[in-house]
Amino acid sequence: MAIQKRVIGALLMREILTRFGRHNIGFMWLFVEPMIFTLAVTALWTLSGASHGSDFPIVAFAITGYSSVLLWRNMAGRCIGSIEPNASLMYHRNVKVIDIYAARLLLEAGGATISFMVLGLFFMYIGWLNPPEDISKVLFAWFMLAWFGISLAVLLASLSEKYELVDKIWHPTSYILFPLSGAAFMVDSLPIQAQEFVLYLPMVHGVELLREGYFGSTFKAHYDIAYMATVCLCLTLLGLAMTRKISREVMPG
Repeated sequence: MAIQKRVIGALLMREILTRFGRHNIGFMWLFVEPMIFTLAVTALWTLSGASHGSDFPIVAFAITGYSSVLLWRNMAGRCIGSIEPNASLMYHRNVKVIDIYAARLLLEAGGATISFMVLGLFFMYIGWLNPPEDISKVLFAWFMLAWFGISLAVLLASLSEKYELVDKIWHPTSYILFPLSGAAFMVDSLPIQAQEFVLYLPMVHGVELLREGYFGSTFKAHYDIAYMATVCLCLTLLGLAMTRKISREVMPG
């Protein structure tokens, strides 16, 4: 276990240097990128006066919605196809497929989490966002969204090693899931039939719980965490099974 921790730590540092380099602000791009995206969406919605089905300020709506999307979407995007560029490292017997996944997942989770925290604290400081009503719900919802992202990423990454089509399909699918993920609407504002449909998507439950942690007394949340946990558990087991299978097949490059 201690060896694997050092391996993941080394892979993490290698990933940071490879992806962000040492110039300009370096690894700070890890959380600056998602911050810029969330701020851009907030500005666009504010300037256009777009409606999002609630009375909440655009800032509060954007931070809770789009930050959560970046958490799970970026995890899958970065893990798919991650073995090929790191195949040479597999010559070292202590470097496993799951270690490569873990390094990338930790990097994406860390960036999204720091971005979410920094933006939240900044807008609270300037008075554009009220503190969460229930911080424990916010933390638990973030954990569930991270679990969903990790389980989905590991499964898709493992499948992509066997089927190239996974990479081709994921990109358009992620764009389709973006507006359906709960980032751009409140479930309670939708018609009943639409509510039933979107609640089949596990990430919607996490976003609803996250927003209840922030604004619980001012809106009605719709979520079933047992359902979300069941989906995440199934994805995790399938992902680990596929990872074990491809670990036997991957040849060092």
